[in-house]
Amino acid sequence: MIKVNTEDYPWHSGMTVRNLLDEKLFTFRHIIVRINGKYVPEEDYEHFTIRDGDDVIVLHLIAGG
Repeated sequence: MIKVNTEDYPWHSGMTVRNLLDEKLFTFRHIIVRINGKYVPEEDYEHFTIRDGDDVIVLHLIAGG
């Protein structure tokens, strides 16, 4: 089990940031991902492995005015 934005979410072996974003349908253009408080650059999403028990925060950046 992992946490995604403070909610429990099922974890599976080999899960990457990209897998998670696809599963959760996070398709926003500007997203920031932090795992256990550490920023994950977008270019690492395909290969950054999420481990069982990780705390994942996904933020959708928007601009306003």
